[in-house]
Amino acid sequence: MSGGGLLVAGTTSDAGKSVVTAGICRWLVRRGVKVAPFKGQNMSLNSFVTREGAEIGRAQAMQAQAARVEPTALMNPVLLKPGSDRSSQVVLMGRPVGELSARGYHGGRQRTLFEPVLACLEELRGSYDAVICEGAGSPAEINLRRTDIVNMGIARAARLPVLVVGDIDRGGVFAQFFGTTALLAPEDQELIAGYLVNKFRGDVSLLEPGLEMLHGLTGRRTFGVLPYAHGLGIDEEDGLRVSLRGTVRESVVAPPVGEDVLRVAVCAVPLMSNFTDVDALAAEPGVIVRFVDRPEELADADLVIVPGTRGTVRALEWLRERGLADALARRAAEGRPVLGICGGFQVLGEHIDDEVESRAGAVPGLGLLPVRVRFAAEKTLARPSGEALGRPVEGYEIHHGVAEVLGGEPFLDGCRVGEVWGTHWHGSLESDAFRRAFLRAVAAASGRRFVPAPDTSFADLREAQLDRLGDLIEEHADTDALLRLIEGGAPSGLPFIPPGAPDFPGAPAAGTPGAAQ
Repeated sequence: MSGGGLLVAGTTSDAGKSVVTAGICRWLVRRGVKVAPFKGQNMSLNSFVTREGAEIGRAQAMQAQAARVEPTALMNPVLLKPGSDRSSQVVLMGRPVGELSARGYHGGRQRTLFEPVLACLEELRGSYDAVICEGAGSPAEINLRRTDIVNMGIARAARLPVLVVGDIDRGGVFAQFFGTTALLAPEDQELIAGYLVNKFRGDVSLLEPGLEMLHGLTGRRTFGVLPYAHGLGIDEEDGLRVSLRGTVRESVVAPPVGEDVLRVAVCAVPLMSNFTDVDALAAEPGVIVRFVDRPEELADADLVIVPGTRGTVRALEWLRERGLADALARRAAEGRPVLGICGGFQVLGEHIDDEVESRAGAVPGLGLLPVRVRFAAEKTLARPSGEALGRPVEGYEIHHGVAEVLGGEPFLDGCRVGEVWGTHWHGSLESDAFRRAFLRAVAAASGRRFVPAPDTSFADLREAQLDRLGDLIEEHADTDALLRLIEGGAPSGLPFIPPGAPDFPGAPAAGTPGAAQ
């Protein structure tokens, strides 16, 4: 017998599906429910390596933490990592299986992944009391419905009730709820159980007449109104849809312990991946993290980070075109701190030989570190641990580039020359003692009277953030009704909202047993 389940869909991308899914997981596990997250297909440049060496979306790893379970490849069987506007690397069950254009993927390959995705969901449902699934984009993308394996396709096959989340802060949420429902085929509409309003500011009583009208128009209730919550800092899906220049990472509101702050500038390179690496810095009192794309923005930075990227050679060209490469070289010559992580580490080296990612062949690097990089067909996926600056460190590796370190001082399997540091390790700054030691070194090199807080625990801060998400669900959603939905499925007799969309041959009806049974 399969466990209970729910699909959290959204009226748009960035409606809040990821955080709502995490919040529901945390609320359920606090009630004693054994729960797991699931996203059949995820498109993201922020990923994570599980303990068995599988690559999954970082949002699903965060949701697993919210559920207090170890993340596995079952929770995100298909991960798409964009390499351009038109193509992505396809990662299946944690391992890359090829590069496909959007047309090639949606034209046939996606549908072939439906059974493996469904099998992963059912394996989780057989092991947990409940599985909270996250959709992608909008379920009303009617041009993609035939090959859908993450929204209504999986909901119908697995008979999952669907909760639609809308971001009211952007405006138009009533039209979004109604339009999303009305654009679905009758068989899909049978599973749309209701709505959840996200990011509301103000007096909820002013919203209630609209919610009542929405119920009258659709026959579907609203399960809650979540207030706008500042400073959550939870892992994001990716940065492709957002211009990051000048964006300041949310951080704890606390003054610096010492007399000075530290300013960190992160180069917003194209196809930036795992920019969540800097969240642990942003969590430190007195550390200001911002994303930049102009050389003059490096002038007052105490530390410049060149982050990971899915396009190392493209990022290298971008740094040169923008004048940032010259600015980084000047910093290195002046003994001012620079940290390269993964792809950012690779561009700081002397030479790159890439016949895999960009197929550009031999390309000169920035020459700031004695490193030569050769791209291998097989991706390195690892969870290393070690020591640096006299402190224990853990991290994770996701890269095709193999680095040959020819000199310098060893640093996390990379190297350091002067105040230029480079490593393939993501997540190293989440190790508290190492982060503090690194910040002290940066402050000393920058001449800043900055003192790291002695008691900042990034893990504890993350747990507190996840508890806040659970609190949002517990305090502002009808949890009794949500629990009935998860355990019993969508209510019967939900009305059809015209015009609907035509169904397609071969799709399982919502009320019939399918492969998910």
